[in-house]
Amino acid sequence: MDAAFREEWGRVVATLIRVTGDWDLAEECAQDAFAMALQRWPADGVPRRPGAWLTTAARNRAIDVLRRRTVGAAKLREVAALSVEPEPSPAYQTDHSGVPDDRLRLMFTCCHPALSLEARVALTLRTLAGLTTAEIARAFLASEATMAKRLVRAKQKIQTAGIPYRVPPAHLLPERVPGVLGVLYLLFNEGYSATAGADLIRQNLSAEAIRLGRVLDRLMPDEPEAAGLLALMLMHDARRAARLDANGEIVTLEDQDRGVWDAAEIREGVAVLEGALRHGRLGPYQVQAAIAACHVTAASAADTDWAQIARLYRQLAQFLPTPVVELNRAVAVGMAEGPEAGLALVTGLEASGKLTGYHLLPATKADMYRRLGRADESAACYREAIGLASTDAERRYLRRRLAETGSG
Repeated sequence: MDAAFREEWGRVVATLIRVTGDWDLAEECAQDAFAMALQRWPADGVPRRPGAWLTTAARNRAIDVLRRRTVGAAKLREVAALSVEPEPSPAYQTDHSGVPDDRLRLMFTCCHPALSLEARVALTLRTLAGLTTAEIARAFLASEATMAKRLVRAKQKIQTAGIPYRVPPAHLLPERVPGVLGVLYLLFNEGYSATAGADLIRQNLSAEAIRLGRVLDRLMPDEPEAAGLLALMLMHDARRAARLDANGEIVTLEDQDRGVWDAAEIREGVAVLEGALRHGRLGPYQVQAAIAACHVTAASAADTDWAQIARLYRQLAQFLPTPVVELNRAVAVGMAEGPEAGLALVTGLEASGKLTGYHLLPATKADMYRRLGRADESAACYREAIGLASTDAERRYLRRRLAETGSG
């Protein structure tokens, strides 16, 4: 039942939204269908095609609700005509695996640029991943009432602004796909490295991002950046078990036990990346995945090809000319050419003021000073970073590093 929910929820909801045009009705009827399955499947057995069973049950429930509402015979006829098998359709309706495009339509609708970023993420979690309002609220440290209002406002905006429930036409895809990928990556990052709160890792969010990334990659097999994002998430997630020790404390990449990394996930990520690169249309997610591949395929921290990583960050800066990318390049340069070279780049970034308030800037400086044996300067930077860090796990890690400097 759990597997059916994870695999079929988004498909069932997306199909009902397409037919009824009513987001709340679609979610309500999908919930009823799963509740019915919980009652019947233990006795009758799991159907050969669970998704078709659930779609039919949800459709029938929608018919009952619409009959009671007596809202327009035309809409009722549409729902009644919905068949168990999705009908063949134009481009982007199915991929080579026969995956229907209703979820792809829904993904583009949830991630429409007319909606705020927080609304896009919340709608994606609610309608495609099936998370409850309470779960979404907990994930983003908001009250359930606040998150409920956000969801309502987002759905209302879709209706009042006439946001179409469709995959954009081909000429708009290049400008719309990055927005969808951005929402999934934001979702993954919030699970992989939380921006606030007591927990550094929220595995359920990362898992949902990867699952939706797989769906998007299957639905858009000719979009290399979708594959690049999936590869990036897989290779990051492969290290999850080694990122915290038994006490919940941060373990840095160089100190992680590579024996507990998920080798199968690494192999899959590398294979997905190689497939994306064969398209010959490079993008920022593919470059980031290539950087991740340098890390996860190195036999040890000492074997990491930092010179190659520095070159890849330089390439990434052409796609994403952001100070965070430059900070990461400075780290790679510091590892490849020595801490003095990295420190010079970090000092220049600091002078620009573009990363003011970002705790990883002083944390990076602190590490470089530590490697240079300049304990007092390292300690001062660690103290600054502690004051800026937003999670308990990060603050504890930085305090441990501060103590190691022996500078008070």
